[in-house]
Amino acid sequence: MSALRALLERAREDRVFSAAAWSVGTAEGALDRGWTGTRSWGGRGAEARALDGSELWDLASVTKPVVGLAVMALADRGALALTDTVGDHLPRYRTGTAADLTLHQLLTHTSGLPGGVPLYRAHPTRESLLAALGALPPRAAPGTRVEYSSQGFILLGLVAEAAAGRPLDELVDTLVGRPLGMADTGFNPGEEGRARAVATEDCPWRGRVVVGEVHDENAVVLGGVCGHAGLFATLADLERLGRCLAAGAPGLLRPATHALMTAGHTDALNLRRGLAWQGLDPAGSPVGPAFGPDSYGHTGFTGTSIWVDPRGGRYAVLLTNRVHPSRAGDAIRAVRHAFHTAAP
Repeated sequence: MSALRALLERAREDRVFSAAAWSVGTAEGALDRGWTGTRSWGGRGAEARALDGSELWDLASVTKPVVGLAVMALADRGALALTDTVGDHLPRYRTGTAADLTLHQLLTHTSGLPGGVPLYRAHPTRESLLAALGALPPRAAPGTRVEYSSQGFILLGLVAEAAAGRPLDELVDTLVGRPLGMADTGFNPGEEGRARAVATEDCPWRGRVVVGEVHDENAVVLGGVCGHAGLFATLADLERLGRCLAAGAPGLLRPATHALMTAGHTDALNLRRGLAWQGLDPAGSPVGPAFGPDSYGHTGFTGTSIWVDPRGGRYAVLLTNRVHPSRAGDAIRAVRHAFHTAAP
Protein backbone atom coordinates (compact mmCIF):
# COMPACT_ATOMS: atom_id res chain seq x y z
CA MET A 1 0.00 0.00 0.00
CA SER A 2 1.38 3.41 -0.98
CA ALA A 3 1.75 6.15 1.62
CA LEU A 4 -0.88 8.22 -0.20
CA ARG A 5 -3.44 5.43 -0.19
CA ALA A 6 -2.84 4.75 3.50
CA LEU A 7 -3.18 8.44 4.32
CA LEU A 8 -6.45 8.83 2.41
CA GLU A 9 -7.94 5.62 3.76
CA ARG A 10 -7.24 6.85 7.29
CA ALA A 11 -8.93 10.15 6.42
CA ARG A 12 -11.97 8.25 5.18
CA GLU A 13 -12.07 6.26 8.41
CA ASP A 14 -12.15 9.63 10.17
CA ARG A 15 -15.11 10.53 7.91
CA VAL A 16 -13.43 13.51 6.29
CA PHE A 17 -15.02 12.26 3.05
CA SER A 18 -16.66 9.15 1.69
CA ALA A 19 -14.56 9.05 -1.48
CA ALA A 20 -11.15 10.07 -2.73
CA ALA A 21 -9.12 9.71 -5.91
CA TRP A 22 -5.59 10.87 -6.50
CA SER A 23 -2.74 11.02 -8.95
CA VAL A 24 0.80 12.29 -8.59
CA GLY A 25 3.17 12.26 -11.52
CA THR A 26 5.14 14.04 -14.20
CA ALA A 27 4.56 15.00 -17.81
CA GLU A 28 5.43 11.38 -18.68
CA GLY A 29 2.76 9.82 -16.51
CA ALA A 30 1.55 8.92 -13.03
CA LEU A 31 3.89 7.80 -10.26
CA ASP A 32 1.11 7.00 -7.79
CA ARG A 33 -2.62 6.95 -8.52
CA GLY A 34 -5.76 5.31 -7.20
CA TRP A 35 -9.11 5.72 -5.51
CA THR A 36 -10.82 4.61 -2.34
CA GLY A 37 -14.21 4.71 -0.67
CA THR A 38 -17.79 4.91 -1.88
CA ARG A 39 -19.71 7.54 -3.81
CA SER A 40 -21.76 8.35 -0.72
CA TRP A 41 -22.07 7.34 2.91
CA GLY A 42 -24.47 4.43 3.32
CA GLY A 43 -27.83 4.25 1.66
CA ARG A 44 -28.71 2.25 -1.41
CA GLY A 45 -28.26 2.65 -5.13
CA ALA A 46 -25.46 3.77 -7.39
CA GLU A 47 -24.22 6.52 -5.09
CA ALA A 48 -23.21 4.00 -2.40
CA ARG A 49 -21.13 1.87 -4.75
CA ALA A 50 -17.40 1.51 -4.28
CA LEU A 51 -15.33 3.72 -6.57
CA ASP A 52 -13.98 2.21 -9.79
CA GLY A 53 -12.09 5.22 -11.18
CA SER A 54 -14.75 6.33 -13.66
CA GLU A 55 -16.47 8.75 -11.28
CA LEU A 56 -17.37 12.35 -12.04
CA TRP A 57 -16.30 14.86 -9.40
CA ASP A 58 -17.68 18.34 -8.82
CA LEU A 59 -14.50 20.40 -9.21
CA ALA A 60 -15.97 23.50 -7.53
CA SER A 61 -13.39 26.31 -7.75
CA VAL A 62 -10.91 24.21 -9.70
CA THR A 63 -13.24 25.45 -12.45
CA LYS A 64 -11.57 28.87 -12.13
CA PRO A 65 -8.11 28.00 -13.54
CA VAL A 66 -9.68 25.90 -16.31
CA VAL A 67 -11.78 28.90 -17.32
CA GLY A 68 -8.62 30.97 -16.87
CA LEU A 69 -6.84 28.75 -19.39
CA ALA A 70 -9.63 29.42 -21.87
CA VAL A 71 -9.35 33.17 -21.23
CA MET A 72 -5.59 33.09 -21.80
CA ALA A 73 -6.09 31.08 -24.98
CA LEU A 74 -8.45 33.83 -26.17
CA ALA A 75 -5.72 36.35 -25.35
CA ASP A 76 -3.29 34.33 -27.46
CA ARG A 77 -5.78 34.60 -30.32
CA GLY A 78 -6.24 38.35 -29.93
CA ALA A 79 -9.90 38.11 -28.88
CA LEU A 80 -9.23 40.02 -25.65
CA ALA A 81 -6.43 41.64 -23.66
CA LEU A 82 -5.67 41.55 -19.96
CA THR A 83 -5.94 45.36 -19.89
CA ASP A 84 -9.53 45.20 -21.18
CA THR A 85 -12.21 46.21 -18.70
CA VAL A 86 -15.50 44.58 -17.86
CA GLY A 87 -17.25 47.54 -19.44
CA ASP A 88 -15.33 47.06 -22.68
CA HIS A 89 -17.05 43.72 -23.21
CA LEU A 90 -20.28 43.84 -21.18
CA PRO A 91 -22.49 46.87 -21.87
CA ARG A 92 -24.87 46.02 -19.02
CA TYR A 93 -22.09 46.71 -16.49
CA ARG A 94 -20.79 50.01 -17.91
CA THR A 95 -22.58 52.04 -15.25
CA GLY A 96 -21.95 49.74 -12.29
CA THR A 97 -19.15 49.21 -9.80
CA ALA A 98 -17.49 46.61 -12.05
CA ALA A 99 -17.23 48.80 -15.17
CA ASP A 100 -13.53 49.71 -14.94
CA LEU A 101 -12.20 46.47 -13.48
CA THR A 102 -9.59 44.88 -15.74
CA LEU A 103 -9.33 41.24 -16.68
CA HIS A 104 -5.93 41.19 -14.97
CA GLN A 105 -7.57 42.30 -11.72
CA LEU A 106 -10.28 39.67 -12.03
CA LEU A 107 -7.75 36.93 -12.77
CA THR A 108 -5.53 37.89 -9.80
CA HIS A 109 -8.40 38.47 -7.36
CA THR A 110 -7.33 42.09 -6.94
CA SER A 111 -10.56 43.63 -8.26
CA GLY A 112 -11.70 44.70 -4.81
CA LEU A 113 -14.94 42.78 -5.24
CA PRO A 114 -16.05 40.92 -2.11
CA GLY A 115 -15.51 37.19 -1.81
CA GLY A 116 -18.13 34.50 -1.33
CA VAL A 117 -21.34 36.55 -1.37
CA PRO A 118 -24.46 34.30 -1.23
CA LEU A 119 -26.30 36.29 -3.89
CA TYR A 120 -28.64 33.35 -4.51
CA ARG A 121 -30.47 33.99 -1.23
CA ALA A 122 -31.94 37.31 -2.34
CA HIS A 123 -31.70 36.77 -6.09
CA PRO A 124 -33.27 33.43 -7.09
CA THR A 125 -33.20 34.05 -10.86
CA ARG A 126 -30.29 34.38 -13.25
CA GLU A 127 -31.30 37.86 -14.33
CA SER A 128 -31.68 39.24 -10.82
CA LEU A 129 -28.40 37.69 -9.70
CA LEU A 130 -26.52 39.15 -12.67
CA ALA A 131 -28.05 42.56 -11.97
CA ALA A 132 -26.93 42.36 -8.34
CA LEU A 133 -23.45 41.36 -9.44
CA GLY A 134 -22.98 44.72 -11.15
CA ALA A 135 -23.91 46.64 -8.03
CA LEU A 136 -21.65 44.93 -5.47
CA PRO A 137 -19.78 47.53 -3.42
CA PRO A 138 -15.99 47.04 -3.51
CA ARG A 139 -14.15 46.25 -0.30
CA ALA A 140 -10.81 47.64 -1.48
CA ALA A 141 -9.45 49.81 -4.27
CA PRO A 142 -8.62 47.70 -7.35
CA GLY A 143 -5.07 46.44 -7.39
CA THR A 144 -4.37 47.06 -3.70
CA ARG A 145 -5.29 43.77 -2.05
CA VAL A 146 -5.89 40.11 -2.88
CA GLU A 147 -9.37 39.01 -1.84
CA TYR A 148 -10.58 35.74 -3.25
CA SER A 149 -13.69 36.55 -5.26
CA SER A 150 -15.93 34.06 -7.00
CA GLN A 151 -17.98 37.06 -8.11
CA GLY A 152 -15.01 38.30 -10.13
CA PHE A 153 -14.83 34.98 -11.97
CA ILE A 154 -18.54 35.05 -12.74
CA LEU A 155 -17.80 38.32 -14.54
CA LEU A 156 -14.74 36.80 -16.20
CA GLY A 157 -16.81 33.97 -17.67
CA LEU A 158 -19.30 36.47 -19.06
CA VAL A 159 -16.47 38.51 -20.60
CA ALA A 160 -15.02 35.40 -22.26
CA GLU A 161 -18.40 34.59 -23.79
CA ALA A 162 -18.83 38.13 -25.08
CA ALA A 163 -15.30 38.35 -26.48
CA ALA A 164 -15.56 35.05 -28.33
CA GLY A 165 -19.26 35.20 -29.20
CA ARG A 166 -19.68 31.64 -27.91
CA PRO A 167 -21.06 30.04 -24.73
CA LEU A 168 -18.59 29.40 -21.93
CA ASP A 169 -19.12 25.63 -21.89
CA GLU A 170 -18.29 25.49 -25.59
CA LEU A 171 -15.20 27.67 -25.10
CA VAL A 172 -13.84 25.50 -22.28
CA ASP A 173 -14.40 22.36 -24.33
CA THR A 174 -12.87 23.79 -27.51
CA LEU A 175 -9.88 25.56 -25.97
CA VAL A 176 -9.01 23.19 -23.09
CA GLY A 177 -10.99 19.95 -23.12
CA ARG A 178 -10.63 18.79 -26.70
CA PRO A 179 -6.91 19.62 -27.11
CA LEU A 180 -6.15 17.46 -24.05
CA GLY A 181 -8.67 14.70 -24.74
CA MET A 182 -10.68 15.57 -21.61
CA ALA A 183 -13.85 13.98 -22.98
CA ASP A 184 -15.47 13.54 -19.54
CA THR A 185 -15.01 17.16 -18.43
CA GLY A 186 -17.85 19.64 -18.71
CA PHE A 187 -20.69 21.53 -17.11
CA ASN A 188 -24.15 20.15 -16.28
CA PRO A 189 -23.58 16.39 -16.66
CA GLY A 190 -26.24 14.49 -18.57
CA GLU A 191 -28.03 11.42 -17.32
CA GLU A 192 -25.07 9.09 -17.90
CA GLY A 193 -22.69 11.46 -16.15
CA ARG A 194 -24.97 11.97 -13.18
CA ALA A 195 -25.12 8.21 -12.76
CA ARG A 196 -21.33 8.24 -12.22
CA ALA A 197 -21.17 11.31 -9.99
CA VAL A 198 -19.89 11.35 -6.43
CA ALA A 199 -22.32 12.75 -3.86
CA THR A 200 -21.70 16.14 -2.30
CA GLU A 201 -23.74 17.95 0.35
CA ASP A 202 -27.07 17.11 1.93
CA CYS A 203 -28.11 20.63 0.97
CA PRO A 204 -30.50 22.47 3.30
CA TRP A 205 -31.39 24.95 0.52
CA ARG A 206 -32.39 22.16 -1.87
CA GLY A 207 -33.63 19.72 0.74
CA ARG A 208 -31.71 16.73 -0.63
CA VAL A 209 -28.30 15.19 -1.18
CA VAL A 210 -26.75 16.74 -4.28
CA VAL A 211 -25.45 14.25 -6.85
CA GLY A 212 -24.34 15.20 -10.35
CA GLU A 213 -25.55 18.79 -9.95
CA VAL A 214 -23.25 21.70 -9.16
CA HIS A 215 -22.82 22.18 -5.41
CA ASP A 216 -22.31 25.97 -5.51
CA GLU A 217 -25.65 27.71 -5.00
CA ASN A 218 -24.86 30.84 -7.02
CA ALA A 219 -23.89 28.54 -9.89
CA VAL A 220 -27.22 26.74 -9.59
CA VAL A 221 -29.13 30.00 -10.07
CA LEU A 222 -26.92 30.86 -13.05
CA GLY A 223 -27.74 27.57 -14.77
CA GLY A 224 -24.62 25.61 -13.86
CA VAL A 225 -22.29 27.15 -16.48
CA CYS A 226 -20.17 29.84 -14.82
CA GLY A 227 -16.63 31.14 -14.55
CA HIS A 228 -16.28 30.34 -10.87
CA ALA A 229 -17.71 26.81 -10.47
CA GLY A 230 -19.67 24.12 -12.25
CA LEU A 231 -17.15 21.87 -13.99
CA PHE A 232 -17.26 18.12 -13.42
CA ALA A 233 -14.39 15.83 -14.41
CA THR A 234 -12.91 12.38 -13.90
CA LEU A 235 -9.56 11.56 -12.34
CA ALA A 236 -8.20 10.57 -15.76
CA ASP A 237 -9.10 13.97 -17.21
CA LEU A 238 -7.46 15.86 -14.35
CA GLU A 239 -4.37 13.72 -14.88
CA ARG A 240 -4.33 14.84 -18.52
CA LEU A 241 -4.44 18.44 -17.38
CA GLY A 242 -1.74 17.86 -14.77
CA ARG A 243 0.62 16.24 -17.27
CA CYS A 244 0.07 19.06 -19.74
CA LEU A 245 0.78 21.76 -17.17
CA ALA A 246 3.85 19.95 -15.88
CA ALA A 247 5.16 20.02 -19.46
CA GLY A 248 4.51 23.75 -19.86
CA ALA A 249 0.98 23.64 -21.35
CA PRO A 250 1.91 22.63 -24.92
CA GLY A 251 -1.10 22.64 -27.21
CA LEU A 252 -2.98 25.02 -24.93
CA LEU A 253 -0.96 28.22 -24.62
CA ARG A 254 2.09 29.85 -26.12
CA PRO A 255 5.13 29.34 -23.84
CA ALA A 256 5.27 33.04 -22.96
CA THR A 257 1.55 33.06 -22.12
CA HIS A 258 1.88 30.01 -19.87
CA ALA A 259 4.85 31.63 -18.11
CA LEU A 260 2.85 34.82 -17.61
CA MET A 261 -0.16 32.94 -16.32
CA THR A 262 1.76 30.97 -13.71
CA ALA A 263 4.11 33.73 -12.52
CA GLY A 264 3.45 35.61 -9.30
CA HIS A 265 1.55 38.83 -10.02
CA THR A 266 0.77 39.95 -6.47
CA ASP A 267 4.01 39.37 -4.58
CA ALA A 268 3.91 42.92 -3.19
CA LEU A 269 0.45 42.29 -1.73
CA ASN A 270 -0.91 40.03 0.99
CA LEU A 271 -1.13 36.75 -0.99
CA ARG A 272 0.71 35.26 -3.98
CA ARG A 273 -1.51 34.84 -7.03
CA GLY A 274 -0.93 34.11 -10.68
CA LEU A 275 -3.52 34.58 -13.38
CA ALA A 276 -6.37 32.34 -12.17
CA TRP A 277 -3.86 30.30 -10.14
CA GLN A 278 -3.03 30.28 -6.45
CA GLY A 279 0.64 30.62 -5.65
CA LEU A 280 2.57 29.25 -2.70
CA ASP A 281 1.71 31.59 0.14
CA PRO A 282 4.25 32.05 2.96
CA ALA A 283 1.70 30.76 5.49
CA GLY A 284 -1.48 28.75 5.16
CA SER A 285 -0.66 27.15 1.84
CA PRO A 286 -2.78 24.07 1.12
CA VAL A 287 0.33 22.14 0.03
CA GLY A 288 2.89 23.25 2.59
CA PRO A 289 6.62 23.36 1.78
CA ALA A 290 6.83 20.12 -0.18
CA PHE A 291 6.25 21.85 -3.51
CA GLY A 292 8.66 24.53 -4.69
CA PRO A 293 8.30 28.31 -4.28
CA ASP A 294 7.23 28.70 -7.92
CA SER A 295 4.54 26.02 -7.69
CA TYR A 296 0.94 26.89 -8.42
CA GLY A 297 -2.45 25.28 -8.29
CA HIS A 298 -6.00 25.64 -7.05
CA THR A 299 -8.35 24.10 -4.52
CA GLY A 300 -12.10 23.55 -4.67
CA PHE A 301 -14.62 23.88 -1.85
CA THR A 302 -15.95 20.36 -2.43
CA GLY A 303 -12.52 18.92 -1.55
CA THR A 304 -10.71 18.97 -4.88
CA SER A 305 -7.31 20.32 -5.92
CA ILE A 306 -4.63 20.33 -8.58
CA TRP A 307 -1.08 21.54 -7.94
CA VAL A 308 1.94 21.82 -10.23
CA ASP A 309 5.64 22.24 -9.41
CA PRO A 310 7.37 23.52 -12.57
CA ARG A 311 10.89 23.11 -11.17
CA GLY A 312 10.27 19.47 -10.36
CA GLY A 313 8.13 18.92 -13.44
CA ARG A 314 5.41 17.23 -11.42
CA TYR A 315 1.72 17.55 -10.65
CA ALA A 316 -0.59 16.38 -7.88
CA VAL A 317 -4.35 15.85 -8.18
CA LEU A 318 -6.55 15.16 -5.16
CA LEU A 319 -10.30 14.67 -5.54
CA THR A 320 -12.59 14.18 -2.54
CA ASN A 321 -16.19 14.89 -1.53
CA ARG A 322 -15.34 16.48 1.79
CA VAL A 323 -18.70 18.37 1.83
CA HIS A 324 -20.62 15.08 2.05
CA PRO A 325 -22.90 15.03 3.86
CA SER A 326 -22.09 18.42 5.41
CA ARG A 327 -19.74 21.30 4.64
CA ALA A 328 -19.07 21.75 8.37
CA GLY A 329 -15.51 21.14 9.50
CA ASP A 330 -12.10 21.85 8.01
CA ALA A 331 -10.27 18.53 8.42
CA ILE A 332 -9.53 18.56 4.69
CA ARG A 333 -6.90 21.25 5.30
CA ALA A 334 -4.66 18.88 7.24
CA VAL A 335 -5.34 16.06 4.77
CA ARG A 336 -4.31 18.23 1.81
CA HIS A 337 -1.14 19.31 3.57
CA ALA A 338 -0.20 15.74 4.47
CA PHE A 339 -1.05 14.46 0.98
CA HIS A 340 1.22 16.94 -0.79
CA THR A 341 3.97 16.45 1.78
CA ALA A 342 3.90 12.67 1.16
CA ALA A 343 3.60 12.95 -2.63
CA PRO A 344 6.50 11.25 -4.44
